[in-house]
Amino acid sequence: MIPLPSPGARLVDAATGESLHGPRLDAALDTVVRALDAVPPGVVACLVGNELPSVLRYLGALRARRPVVLWGAGIAAGPVEELAERFAPAAVLGLAAAPAPGRAGPSAAQRPPGAPPGYRTVESEPLGPAWIRRTTPETRPHPDLGLLLGTSGSTGRPRLVRLSTAAVLANADAIVTTLGIGAGDVAITTLPLFYSYGLSVLHSHLRAGATVVLDRRGVLDGGFWDSVDRYGVTSLAGVPHTFELLARKPWTPDRSPRVRTLTTSGGRLSVGLVTRFGAAMAEHDGRLYVMYGQTEAGPRICVLPPERLPEKAGSVGPPIPGVRLDIDPDRAADPTGRTGEVLVHGPGVMMGYAETATDLGRGDDLGGTLRTGDTGQLDDDGYLWLSGRAGRIGKAFGVRVNLDAVEHLVAEITVAAAVPDGDRVLVLCERADRSQLAAVVAAVTQRFGLHRLGVSARAVDGLPRHPNGKVDYRSLTG
Repeated sequence: MIPLPSPGARLVDAATGESLHGPRLDAALDTVVRALDAVPPGVVACLVGNELPSVLRYLGALRARRPVVLWGAGIAAGPVEELAERFAPAAVLGLAAAPAPGRAGPSAAQRPPGAPPGYRTVESEPLGPAWIRRTTPETRPHPDLGLLLGTSGSTGRPRLVRLSTAAVLANADAIVTTLGIGAGDVAITTLPLFYSYGLSVLHSHLRAGATVVLDRRGVLDGGFWDSVDRYGVTSLAGVPHTFELLARKPWTPDRSPRVRTLTTSGGRLSVGLVTRFGAAMAEHDGRLYVMYGQTEAGPRICVLPPERLPEKAGSVGPPIPGVRLDIDPDRAADPTGRTGEVLVHGPGVMMGYAETATDLGRGDDLGGTLRTGDTGQLDDDGYLWLSGRAGRIGKAFGVRVNLDAVEHLVAEITVAAAVPDGDRVLVLCERADRSQLAAVVAAVTQRFGLHRLGVSARAVDGLPRHPNGKVDYRSLTG
Protein backbone atom coordinates (compact mmCIF):
# COMPACT_ATOMS: atom_id res chain seq x y z
CA MET A 1 0.00 0.00 0.00
CA ILE A 2 1.35 3.46 -0.94
CA PRO A 3 1.78 5.50 2.29
CA LEU A 4 -0.39 8.43 1.18
CA PRO A 5 -2.13 9.85 3.12
CA SER A 6 -0.16 9.38 6.32
CA PRO A 7 -1.90 8.66 9.63
CA GLY A 8 -3.51 11.79 11.04
CA ALA A 9 -4.07 13.45 7.66
CA ARG A 10 -7.44 15.08 7.12
CA LEU A 11 -9.48 16.01 4.04
CA VAL A 12 -12.21 18.65 4.29
CA ASP A 13 -14.71 19.53 1.56
CA ALA A 14 -15.51 23.23 1.94
CA ALA A 15 -18.69 22.95 -0.17
CA THR A 16 -20.31 20.31 2.04
CA GLY A 17 -18.40 20.61 5.32
CA GLU A 18 -17.62 16.88 5.22
CA SER A 19 -14.37 15.96 6.97
CA LEU A 20 -12.56 12.63 6.80
CA HIS A 21 -9.55 11.46 8.77
CA GLY A 22 -8.28 8.41 10.57
CA PRO A 23 -10.41 5.24 10.26
CA ARG A 24 -13.15 7.02 8.27
CA LEU A 25 -10.68 8.21 5.66
CA ASP A 26 -9.07 4.78 5.48
CA ALA A 27 -12.48 3.14 5.08
CA ALA A 28 -13.44 5.52 2.25
CA LEU A 29 -10.20 4.76 0.39
CA ASP A 30 -10.56 1.01 0.94
CA THR A 31 -14.04 1.21 -0.61
CA VAL A 32 -12.46 2.60 -3.79
CA VAL A 33 -9.81 -0.13 -3.71
CA ARG A 34 -12.46 -2.86 -3.51
CA ALA A 35 -14.43 -1.29 -6.37
CA LEU A 36 -11.30 -1.25 -8.52
CA ASP A 37 -10.84 -4.99 -7.92
CA ALA A 38 -13.66 -5.51 -10.43
CA VAL A 39 -11.96 -3.35 -13.07
CA PRO A 40 -9.56 -4.90 -15.60
CA PRO A 41 -5.88 -4.45 -14.70
CA GLY A 42 -4.01 -1.42 -15.97
CA VAL A 43 -3.85 2.34 -15.75
CA VAL A 44 -6.82 4.26 -14.32
CA ALA A 45 -7.73 7.76 -15.51
CA CYS A 46 -9.18 10.01 -12.81
CA LEU A 47 -10.96 13.25 -13.67
CA VAL A 48 -10.26 15.23 -10.54
CA GLY A 49 -11.66 18.47 -9.16
CA ASN A 50 -11.22 20.28 -5.88
CA GLU A 51 -13.89 18.24 -4.16
CA LEU A 52 -13.85 15.22 -1.88
CA PRO A 53 -15.29 12.37 -4.01
CA SER A 54 -12.81 12.81 -6.88
CA VAL A 55 -9.84 13.16 -4.49
CA LEU A 56 -10.91 9.95 -2.77
CA ARG A 57 -11.03 8.18 -6.14
CA TYR A 58 -7.53 9.41 -6.95
CA LEU A 59 -6.04 8.43 -3.58
CA GLY A 60 -7.91 5.12 -3.64
CA ALA A 61 -6.45 4.29 -7.05
CA LEU A 62 -2.97 5.01 -5.69
CA ARG A 63 -3.69 2.79 -2.70
CA ALA A 64 -4.77 0.04 -5.10
CA ARG A 65 -1.35 0.46 -6.80
CA ARG A 66 -2.96 1.52 -10.05
CA PRO A 67 -0.94 3.99 -12.13
CA VAL A 68 -3.15 7.08 -12.41
CA VAL A 69 -3.64 9.45 -15.33
CA LEU A 70 -4.82 12.66 -13.66
CA TRP A 71 -7.04 14.93 -15.76
CA GLY A 72 -9.32 17.90 -15.11
CA ALA A 73 -12.94 17.25 -14.15
CA GLY A 74 -15.71 18.78 -16.21
CA ILE A 75 -13.82 18.91 -19.50
CA ALA A 76 -15.65 18.26 -22.77
CA ALA A 77 -16.36 14.71 -23.90
CA GLY A 78 -14.12 14.93 -26.97
CA PRO A 79 -10.78 15.29 -25.14
CA VAL A 80 -11.75 12.53 -22.69
CA GLU A 81 -12.59 10.18 -25.55
CA GLU A 82 -9.28 11.06 -27.21
CA LEU A 83 -7.50 10.34 -23.91
CA ALA A 84 -9.16 6.92 -23.75
CA GLU A 85 -8.29 6.17 -27.37
CA ARG A 86 -4.61 7.11 -27.01
CA PHE A 87 -3.81 5.55 -23.64
CA ALA A 88 -6.42 2.78 -23.31
CA PRO A 89 -6.94 3.10 -19.54
CA ALA A 90 -8.71 0.27 -17.76
CA ALA A 91 -11.22 2.82 -16.46
CA VAL A 92 -12.04 6.52 -16.68
CA LEU A 93 -13.45 7.65 -13.33
CA GLY A 94 -15.53 10.66 -12.32
CA LEU A 95 -16.90 11.60 -15.72
CA ALA A 96 -19.61 14.00 -14.47
CA ALA A 97 -18.43 17.38 -13.26
CA ALA A 98 -18.97 18.06 -9.59
CA PRO A 99 -22.18 20.05 -8.94
CA ALA A 100 -21.84 23.68 -7.97
CA PRO A 101 -22.20 24.43 -4.25
CA GLY A 102 -25.84 24.31 -3.21
CA ARG A 103 -26.97 22.19 -6.15
CA ALA A 104 -28.36 18.70 -5.73
CA GLY A 105 -26.47 17.12 -8.60
CA PRO A 106 -25.04 17.50 -12.08
CA SER A 107 -27.18 19.06 -14.78
CA ALA A 108 -28.08 17.16 -17.92
CA ALA A 109 -25.16 18.81 -19.69
CA GLN A 110 -22.83 17.52 -16.99
CA ARG A 111 -23.97 13.91 -17.09
CA PRO A 112 -21.45 11.47 -18.55
CA PRO A 113 -21.47 11.00 -22.32
CA GLY A 114 -21.92 7.59 -23.89
CA ALA A 115 -18.97 5.25 -23.61
CA PRO A 116 -16.56 5.10 -26.55
CA PRO A 117 -15.88 1.81 -28.38
CA GLY A 118 -14.42 -0.84 -26.09
CA TYR A 119 -15.91 0.66 -22.91
CA ARG A 120 -19.15 0.40 -20.97
CA THR A 121 -20.68 3.05 -18.70
CA VAL A 122 -21.00 2.16 -15.01
CA GLU A 123 -22.25 4.34 -12.17
CA SER A 124 -21.34 3.48 -8.60
CA GLU A 125 -20.86 5.54 -5.46
CA PRO A 126 -17.14 4.94 -4.92
CA LEU A 127 -16.08 5.32 -8.56
CA GLY A 128 -18.64 7.85 -9.76
CA PRO A 129 -19.89 7.79 -13.37
CA ALA A 130 -17.19 5.80 -15.15
CA TRP A 131 -16.17 4.14 -18.36
CA ILE A 132 -14.91 0.62 -17.71
CA ARG A 133 -12.90 -1.16 -20.37
CA ARG A 134 -14.50 -4.37 -21.64
CA THR A 135 -11.16 -6.15 -22.10
CA THR A 136 -7.73 -5.98 -20.49
CA PRO A 137 -5.50 -3.33 -22.15
CA GLU A 138 -2.79 -4.85 -24.33
CA THR A 139 0.04 -2.89 -22.70
CA ARG A 140 0.90 -3.72 -19.12
CA PRO A 141 2.15 -0.60 -17.29
CA HIS A 142 5.70 -0.65 -15.97
CA PRO A 143 5.76 -1.74 -12.30
CA ASP A 144 7.49 1.51 -11.25
CA LEU A 145 4.89 3.74 -12.90
CA GLY A 146 2.70 5.63 -10.44
CA LEU A 147 1.36 8.86 -11.94
CA LEU A 148 0.84 10.43 -15.35
CA LEU A 149 0.29 14.18 -15.72
CA GLY A 150 -0.23 16.43 -18.72
CA THR A 151 2.70 18.72 -19.42
CA SER A 152 2.20 22.08 -17.75
CA GLY A 153 0.04 24.46 -19.77
CA SER A 154 -0.36 21.97 -22.59
CA THR A 155 -3.32 22.09 -24.95
CA GLY A 156 -4.51 20.08 -27.92
CA ARG A 157 -2.80 16.68 -27.90
CA PRO A 158 -0.53 16.79 -24.83
CA ARG A 159 2.15 14.34 -23.88
CA LEU A 160 1.91 12.73 -20.48
CA VAL A 161 4.74 12.89 -17.97
CA ARG A 162 5.50 9.43 -16.57
CA LEU A 163 6.39 9.64 -12.86
CA SER A 164 7.35 6.69 -10.71
CA THR A 165 5.69 6.16 -7.34
CA ALA A 166 9.10 6.61 -5.73
CA ALA A 167 9.54 9.98 -7.48
CA VAL A 168 6.19 11.27 -6.23
CA LEU A 169 6.94 10.28 -2.63
CA ALA A 170 10.54 11.54 -2.70
CA ASN A 171 9.43 14.95 -3.94
CA ALA A 172 6.65 15.19 -1.36
CA ASP A 173 9.06 14.28 1.45
CA ALA A 174 11.60 16.88 0.30
CA ILE A 175 8.92 19.59 0.37
CA VAL A 176 7.72 18.51 3.81
CA THR A 177 11.29 18.89 5.08
CA THR A 178 12.07 22.14 3.27
CA LEU A 179 8.85 23.93 4.23
CA GLY A 180 8.68 22.38 7.69
CA ILE A 181 5.13 21.10 7.16
CA GLY A 182 3.70 19.51 10.30
CA ALA A 183 0.55 17.76 11.42
CA GLY A 184 -0.94 21.05 12.63
CA ASP A 185 -0.74 22.73 9.22
CA VAL A 186 -3.83 23.39 7.13
CA ALA A 187 -3.59 24.00 3.36
CA ILE A 188 -6.42 25.05 1.06
CA THR A 189 -6.69 24.36 -2.66
CA THR A 190 -6.03 27.47 -4.72
CA LEU A 191 -4.94 25.63 -7.88
CA PRO A 192 -6.31 22.72 -9.93
CA LEU A 193 -5.20 19.34 -8.63
CA PHE A 194 -4.41 18.08 -12.14
CA TYR A 195 -1.73 20.81 -12.24
CA SER A 196 1.50 19.48 -10.73
CA TYR A 197 1.98 22.41 -8.32
CA GLY A 198 -1.56 22.09 -6.94
CA LEU A 199 -1.07 18.33 -6.64
CA SER A 200 2.25 18.88 -4.83
CA VAL A 201 0.40 20.84 -2.13
CA LEU A 202 -2.00 17.93 -1.66
CA HIS A 203 0.74 15.30 -1.61
CA SER A 204 3.09 17.11 0.78
CA HIS A 205 0.42 17.96 3.33
CA LEU A 206 -1.14 14.50 3.31
CA ARG A 207 2.34 12.99 3.57
CA ALA A 208 2.97 15.14 6.67
CA GLY A 209 -0.30 14.09 8.31
CA ALA A 210 -1.68 17.63 7.89
CA THR A 211 -5.08 18.91 6.69
CA VAL A 212 -6.13 19.86 3.17
CA VAL A 213 -9.29 21.92 2.65
CA LEU A 214 -10.78 21.31 -0.80
CA ASP A 215 -12.34 24.50 -2.16
CA ARG A 216 -13.45 25.13 -5.74
CA ARG A 217 -13.53 28.92 -5.44
CA GLY A 218 -10.77 31.41 -6.20
CA VAL A 219 -9.03 34.09 -4.17
CA LEU A 220 -11.40 36.81 -5.44
CA ASP A 221 -14.43 34.96 -4.02
CA GLY A 222 -15.46 36.03 -0.53
CA GLY A 223 -16.56 32.47 0.21
CA PHE A 224 -12.99 31.28 -0.27
CA TRP A 225 -11.80 33.56 2.53
CA ASP A 226 -14.68 32.38 4.72
CA SER A 227 -13.20 28.88 4.35
CA VAL A 228 -9.73 30.20 5.19
CA ASP A 229 -11.09 31.60 8.46
CA ARG A 230 -13.48 28.75 9.26
CA TYR A 231 -10.90 25.98 8.94
CA GLY A 232 -7.89 27.86 10.31
CA VAL A 233 -5.88 27.70 7.08
CA THR A 234 -2.15 28.18 7.69
CA SER A 235 -0.79 27.93 4.13
CA LEU A 236 -1.70 29.46 0.76
CA ALA A 237 -0.08 28.48 -2.55
CA GLY A 238 -0.25 30.49 -5.74
CA VAL A 239 1.20 31.08 -9.17
CA PRO A 240 2.35 34.64 -9.99
CA HIS A 241 -1.12 35.53 -11.27
CA THR A 242 -2.56 34.58 -7.86
CA PHE A 243 -0.28 37.10 -6.15
CA GLU A 244 -1.08 39.74 -8.75
CA LEU A 245 -4.75 39.27 -7.85
CA LEU A 246 -3.99 39.40 -4.13
CA ALA A 247 -2.07 42.63 -4.64
CA ARG A 248 -5.04 44.18 -6.46
CA LYS A 249 -7.61 42.95 -3.93
CA PRO A 250 -5.65 44.01 -1.81
CA TRP A 251 -4.91 41.22 0.67
CA THR A 252 -2.55 41.55 3.63
CA PRO A 253 -1.58 38.94 6.22
CA ASP A 254 -3.43 40.73 9.03
CA ARG A 255 -6.71 39.88 7.26
CA SER A 256 -6.00 36.14 7.69
CA PRO A 257 -3.93 35.98 10.88
CA ARG A 258 -3.59 32.19 10.94
CA VAL A 259 -1.98 32.09 7.51
CA ARG A 260 1.73 31.76 8.23
CA THR A 261 3.06 30.40 4.94
CA LEU A 262 2.78 31.60 1.36
CA THR A 263 4.36 29.65 -1.50
CA THR A 264 4.70 30.66 -5.11
CA SER A 265 5.80 28.75 -8.19
CA GLY A 266 4.66 28.19 -11.77
CA GLY A 267 6.45 31.21 -13.20
CA ARG A 268 8.50 34.22 -12.23
CA LEU A 269 6.96 36.46 -9.58
CA SER A 270 8.22 40.02 -9.97
CA VAL A 271 10.89 41.16 -7.55
CA GLY A 272 8.55 43.91 -6.40
CA LEU A 273 5.84 41.44 -5.37
CA VAL A 274 8.38 39.05 -3.84
CA THR A 275 9.70 41.89 -1.71
CA ARG A 276 6.21 43.16 -0.87
CA PHE A 277 4.73 39.84 0.23
CA GLY A 278 7.97 38.65 1.84
CA ALA A 279 8.14 41.76 4.03
CA ALA A 280 4.42 41.64 4.85
CA MET A 281 4.63 38.01 5.95
CA ALA A 282 7.80 38.64 8.00
CA GLU A 283 6.02 41.45 9.87
CA HIS A 284 3.40 38.92 10.98
CA ASP A 285 5.87 36.13 11.83
CA GLY A 286 5.09 34.42 8.53
CA ARG A 287 7.10 33.20 5.55
CA LEU A 288 7.08 33.51 1.78
CA TYR A 289 8.70 30.65 -0.12
CA VAL A 290 9.63 31.29 -3.75
CA MET A 291 9.90 27.96 -5.55
CA TYR A 292 10.83 26.57 -8.94
CA GLY A 293 9.64 23.34 -10.46
CA GLN A 294 8.59 21.41 -13.52
CA THR A 295 6.04 18.65 -13.91
CA GLU A 296 8.87 16.57 -15.38
CA ALA A 297 10.85 16.90 -12.13
CA GLY A 298 8.22 15.54 -9.82
CA PRO A 299 7.58 18.64 -9.66
CA ARG A 300 9.55 20.78 -7.14
CA ILE A 301 13.21 21.60 -7.83
CA CYS A 302 14.30 24.66 -5.80
CA VAL A 303 13.05 26.63 -2.79
CA LEU A 304 14.31 30.06 -1.72
CA PRO A 305 14.60 30.25 2.10
CA PRO A 306 12.50 33.17 3.39
CA GLU A 307 15.36 34.39 5.58
CA ARG A 308 17.38 35.17 2.45
CA LEU A 309 14.85 37.81 1.40
CA PRO A 310 15.23 40.51 0.20
CA GLU A 311 18.94 39.77 -0.36
CA LYS A 312 18.23 36.98 -2.86
CA ALA A 313 15.00 38.35 -4.36
CA GLY A 314 14.94 37.27 -8.00
CA SER A 315 16.51 33.88 -7.27
CA VAL A 316 14.53 30.65 -6.88
CA GLY A 317 16.95 29.37 -4.25
CA PRO A 318 19.03 26.23 -3.89
CA PRO A 319 17.81 22.76 -4.88
CA ILE A 320 15.63 20.80 -2.47
CA PRO A 321 17.14 17.83 -0.57
CA GLY A 322 18.22 15.02 -2.88
CA VAL A 323 18.40 17.25 -5.98
CA ARG A 324 21.55 18.49 -7.72
CA LEU A 325 21.77 21.14 -10.43
CA ASP A 326 24.19 21.65 -13.31
CA ILE A 327 24.40 24.39 -15.92
CA ASP A 328 25.15 23.40 -19.52
CA PRO A 329 26.67 26.52 -21.17
CA ASP A 330 26.64 24.84 -24.58
CA ARG A 331 22.84 25.07 -24.67
CA ALA A 332 22.67 28.88 -24.40
CA ALA A 333 24.34 31.74 -26.23
CA ASP A 334 26.27 33.27 -23.34
CA PRO A 335 29.91 34.27 -23.81
CA THR A 336 30.63 34.17 -20.06
CA GLY A 337 29.82 30.46 -19.83
CA ARG A 338 27.94 31.02 -16.56
CA THR A 339 24.45 30.96 -18.06
CA GLY A 340 23.11 27.88 -19.80
CA GLU A 341 20.45 25.23 -19.73
CA VAL A 342 19.50 24.04 -16.24
CA LEU A 343 20.01 20.30 -15.70
CA VAL A 344 18.28 18.58 -12.79
CA HIS A 345 19.56 15.35 -11.21
CA GLY A 346 17.44 13.65 -8.58
CA PRO A 347 14.89 11.01 -7.56
CA GLY A 348 11.90 13.09 -8.68
CA VAL A 349 12.90 13.20 -12.35
CA MET A 350 10.33 11.59 -14.62
CA MET A 351 10.77 8.25 -16.33
CA GLY A 352 10.01 9.94 -19.67
CA TYR A 353 7.03 11.01 -21.75
CA ALA A 354 4.07 9.00 -22.97
CA GLU A 355 2.46 9.70 -26.34
CA THR A 356 0.40 6.50 -26.60
CA ALA A 357 -0.52 3.42 -24.57
CA THR A 358 2.60 1.54 -25.69
CA ASP A 359 4.77 4.07 -23.81
CA LEU A 360 3.18 3.08 -20.49
CA GLY A 361 5.17 -0.14 -20.39
CA ARG A 362 8.55 1.54 -20.84
CA GLY A 363 11.02 1.92 -18.00
CA ASP A 364 13.16 4.87 -17.05
CA ASP A 365 14.36 6.70 -20.16
CA LEU A 366 16.24 9.52 -18.41
CA GLY A 367 18.24 7.88 -15.62
CA GLY A 368 17.46 10.64 -13.13
CA THR A 369 18.66 13.58 -15.26
CA LEU A 370 16.32 16.16 -16.77
CA ARG A 371 17.15 18.82 -19.33
CA THR A 372 14.69 21.49 -18.25
CA GLY A 373 14.79 23.77 -21.30
CA ASP A 374 15.13 26.66 -18.84
CA THR A 375 18.22 28.84 -18.84
CA GLY A 376 19.92 30.33 -15.81
CA GLN A 377 23.02 30.41 -13.67
CA LEU A 378 24.14 29.36 -10.19
CA ASP A 379 25.69 31.94 -7.86
CA ASP A 380 28.49 31.26 -5.40
CA ASP A 381 25.98 30.08 -2.78
CA GLY A 382 24.45 27.53 -5.16
CA TYR A 383 21.29 29.59 -5.66
CA LEU A 384 19.64 29.38 -9.08
CA TRP A 385 18.83 32.54 -11.04
CA LEU A 386 16.62 31.81 -14.03
CA SER A 387 16.84 33.90 -17.19
CA GLY A 388 14.14 32.33 -19.36
CA ARG A 389 13.22 29.49 -21.68
CA ALA A 390 15.72 28.38 -24.29
CA GLY A 391 13.05 28.59 -27.02
CA ARG A 392 11.37 31.85 -25.96
CA ILE A 393 13.23 34.13 -28.35
CA GLY A 394 11.97 37.09 -30.36
CA LYS A 395 13.72 39.41 -32.78
CA ALA A 396 13.71 43.20 -33.00
CA PHE A 397 15.05 44.13 -36.44
CA GLY A 398 17.24 41.02 -36.38
CA VAL A 399 18.47 41.39 -32.77
CA ARG A 400 17.62 38.28 -30.70
CA VAL A 401 15.79 38.99 -27.44
CA ASN A 402 14.87 36.62 -24.62
CA LEU A 403 11.12 37.18 -24.23
CA ASP A 404 11.07 35.90 -20.65
CA ALA A 405 13.73 38.46 -19.75
CA VAL A 406 11.52 41.15 -21.31
CA GLU A 407 8.57 40.04 -19.15
CA HIS A 408 10.76 39.98 -16.04
CA LEU A 409 11.83 43.57 -16.69
CA VAL A 410 8.33 44.80 -17.49
CA ALA A 411 6.80 43.09 -14.43
CA GLU A 412 7.95 46.00 -12.31
CA ILE A 413 5.69 48.26 -14.41
CA THR A 414 2.67 46.12 -15.24
CA VAL A 415 1.46 42.54 -15.77
CA ALA A 416 2.44 41.65 -19.32
CA ALA A 417 3.28 38.96 -21.87
CA ALA A 418 5.95 39.37 -24.54
CA VAL A 419 5.52 37.63 -27.88
CA PRO A 420 7.24 37.75 -31.29
CA ASP A 421 5.51 39.96 -33.86
CA GLY A 422 7.34 39.49 -37.14
CA ASP A 423 10.60 41.42 -36.84
CA ARG A 424 9.42 43.15 -33.69
CA VAL A 425 8.72 42.33 -30.06
CA LEU A 426 5.15 42.95 -28.90
CA VAL A 427 4.43 43.43 -25.20
CA LEU A 428 0.77 42.92 -24.24
CA CYS A 429 0.02 44.76 -20.99
CA GLU A 430 -2.99 44.14 -18.76
CA ARG A 431 -5.07 47.29 -18.22
CA ALA A 432 -2.11 49.59 -18.80
CA ASP A 433 -2.50 53.31 -19.44
CA ARG A 434 -0.53 55.38 -21.95
CA SER A 435 2.19 56.32 -19.51
CA GLN A 436 2.74 52.67 -18.56
CA LEU A 437 2.89 51.62 -22.22
CA ALA A 438 5.47 54.30 -22.92
CA ALA A 439 7.47 53.23 -19.87
CA VAL A 440 7.41 49.61 -21.08
CA VAL A 441 8.78 50.51 -24.52
CA ALA A 442 11.44 52.77 -23.01
CA ALA A 443 12.56 50.17 -20.47
CA VAL A 444 12.81 47.34 -23.00
CA THR A 445 14.63 49.34 -25.69
CA GLN A 446 17.09 50.77 -23.17
CA ARG A 447 17.78 47.51 -21.32
CA PHE A 448 18.32 45.42 -24.46
CA GLY A 449 19.78 48.09 -26.73
CA LEU A 450 16.98 47.86 -29.28
CA HIS A 451 15.69 50.37 -31.82
CA ARG A 452 12.55 51.99 -30.45
CA LEU A 453 10.56 50.91 -33.52
CA GLY A 454 11.51 47.27 -32.82
CA VAL A 455 9.37 47.17 -29.68
CA SER A 456 5.67 47.92 -29.31
CA ALA A 457 3.35 47.77 -26.32
CA ARG A 458 -0.42 47.31 -26.39
CA ALA A 459 -3.00 47.43 -23.63
CA VAL A 460 -5.36 44.47 -23.21
CA ASP A 461 -8.20 43.90 -20.75
CA GLY A 462 -6.68 40.61 -19.66
CA LEU A 463 -4.21 37.97 -20.77
CA PRO A 464 -5.60 34.55 -21.76
CA ARG A 465 -4.63 31.96 -19.18
CA HIS A 466 -4.71 28.22 -18.68
CA PRO A 467 -6.63 26.82 -15.67
CA ASN A 468 -3.34 26.76 -13.72
CA GLY A 469 -2.97 30.53 -14.12
CA LYS A 470 -0.15 30.48 -16.67
CA VAL A 471 -0.37 32.66 -19.76
CA ASP A 472 -1.72 30.86 -22.83
CA TYR A 473 0.93 31.95 -25.32
CA ARG A 474 -0.49 29.74 -28.05
CA SER A 475 -3.67 31.81 -28.21
CA LEU A 476 -1.61 35.01 -28.35
CA THR A 477 0.51 33.86 -31.28
CA GLY A 478 -1.86 31.48 -33.05
